[in-house]
Amino acid sequence: MGGFQATREVRREFWRAYLAGGTIGEACGRVGYEKTVGIQWLRKAGGVTPSYVKSSPSRRFLTITEREKILAGVSQGWSIRKIAAGIERHPSTVLRELRRNMPHRYRTRRALHGPANKPRVREWDYQPHRAQRRADDRSARPKPSKLAGNERLREEVQRRLTEEHSPEQISRRLREDFPDDAAMQVSHETIYQSLYVQSRGALRRELTTRLRTGRTLRKPHRKSTERRGRIPNMVSISERPAEVADRAVPGHWEGDLIVGSVASNSAIGTLVERTTRFVMLLHLPRGHGAEAVQEAMVAAISRLPEFLRKTLTYDQGVEMTNHAQIAAATQLEIYFCDPHSPWQRGTNENTNGLLRQYFPKGTDLGVYQADYLDHVARKLNPRPRKTLDWRTPAEALDRVLSEAPGQPGVALTG
Repeated sequence: MGGFQATREVRREFWRAYLAGGTIGEACGRVGYEKTVGIQWLRKAGGVTPSYVKSSPSRRFLTITEREKILAGVSQGWSIRKIAAGIERHPSTVLRELRRNMPHRYRTRRALHGPANKPRVREWDYQPHRAQRRADDRSARPKPSKLAGNERLREEVQRRLTEEHSPEQISRRLREDFPDDAAMQVSHETIYQSLYVQSRGALRRELTTRLRTGRTLRKPHRKSTERRGRIPNMVSISERPAEVADRAVPGHWEGDLIVGSVASNSAIGTLVERTTRFVMLLHLPRGHGAEAVQEAMVAAISRLPEFLRKTLTYDQGVEMTNHAQIAAATQLEIYFCDPHSPWQRGTNENTNGLLRQYFPKGTDLGVYQADYLDHVARKLNPRPRKTLDWRTPAEALDRVLSEAPGQPGVALTG
């Protein structure tokens, strides 16, 4: 019997018997191998106990004993459910084990008793030790990265990273673009590992600068805090219509500022539609006081058709002191979030995070001209979004506009 063809579970049992004080012959006898095989194992280990000896096999996986019981059940003609009950496993586990390791075939035979018919009988050519070896091979680590072994997939992922799509956007869009080609599909975590983990670095490391964060190392997310001031005559979010929360009706917006360095006193206004996630950016070259924000917001919202102007949810920033004038000019109902509750306008918070890829914190945002803000909006709005079932905000807005009969065309950035 070939010693190196033994399953990991058999070798683990040998090592445990040997380390417990047994001789090589006794340890080999316990697992049914000759002494010479045990000597081979010891030589191969080079005096170091293999790491798998110290670990216990997970209950998630079938053991060689269970696989031998499956063979016994198959040999006796038991049903899948009866075999599963005998090893206390789900029937699908047993069926999957048989299908994975030896596809079934059918034969016909004449019944020995009863009417002369030819029933179809399912046979399984199943070998437990071969199945165990295959399972051990699949569980071996580390595994080569899928991106490292597939040049076409790697080039496609790198191309989309250069277009500043996130790994999750790339992963989900590949499923849409190559639905029948599993070789062209990859998880977002595999992409992240190929970028950040040196041993799995199938992708060019400089592509990390194309990610939203631009980080060269992975770090946990941090929550940002905002300064808010009291706004006269503001209406609380608690009075906002219930239809806003379910996002079924378009025309409800969230707004905020992304602020530059303290020395520059610069900022950019952001408006995001809750249903489509479509973003518009407000150019504020003369600062972000109440008058400047009012002027920019009225100009942007006035470009929208009337059915897309329903509500605006904003935080309690002093730049919205003129909210009554904005509401009168745009026919928007404006509501204000509770203090220190950024999740109440989560769509806008998420969008501001995406925008920081283009407008880093602590920099002078006043250097960016209006045409660059339009360029950034055109980068964000064609990106596939998970929350839109991997459609883009631009596609979602086009659909909303096309389904609104009698609405005039609207020229929106992105």
